[in-house]
Amino acid sequence: MENNGVFDLSKKEIGLFKKLNSPSKIQGFLNSLKINFEEEGDTCFSPRRVLQEKRCHCVEGAVLAAMVLRFYGREPVLVDLTSSAKDFDHVLAVFKQHGMFGAISKTNHAVLRYREPVYSSIRELVMSFFHEYFTDEGIKTLRSYSVPVNLKIFDYLGWMNTFEEVWFIPEHLAKIKHFPILNRKQIAGLRKADEIEINVGKMAEWKS
Repeated sequence: MENNGVFDLSKKEIGLFKKLNSPSKIQGFLNSLKINFEEEGDTCFSPRRVLQEKRCHCVEGAVLAAMVLRFYGREPVLVDLTSSAKDFDHVLAVFKQHGMFGAISKTNHAVLRYREPVYSSIRELVMSFFHEYFTDEGIKTLRSYSVPVNLKIFDYLGWMNTFEEVWFIPEHLAKIKHFPILNRKQIAGLRKADEIEINVGKMAEWKS
């Protein structure tokens, strides 16, 4: 574990983090938090604000997960997934275990969830989301993924300690290099998801 001075955690927060001593447990905790439907406008809660509000959406959950991973000496790394204009982007907290990559993911749906650390590269990890990443009409929309971003670069902005929103993180993710995963011919030839897949994709964990 890193020195608490880096985090400035309260006793209650330390107690919580000590229970989340594996990526799997971090994922379970994120699943227990309500989805942030942003009913009062767009948000980008800091980790401490997420703990206060007890709700989060994908970026907010990924940032909190990265912070807990760092608490245990892992690198706090995010990867941004971008979609076509018909869908929404997604953000993963990526971790490495036994030389392989896995991901922690906050979502309100049956898909785009946790990934076991069984992938040999970031691209391989990202591609595990491809067939599950589609609209309500079944159109597959995943288009690119970012270079990994270590959130330590934002330490000077106090991303782990603040109760203020941390918009600088998604703004950075939107600007950095992304790797396309399809060309135009591949996009044109994509088959829609089957009806049964579409129905499963519409399942929601939390109701608005």
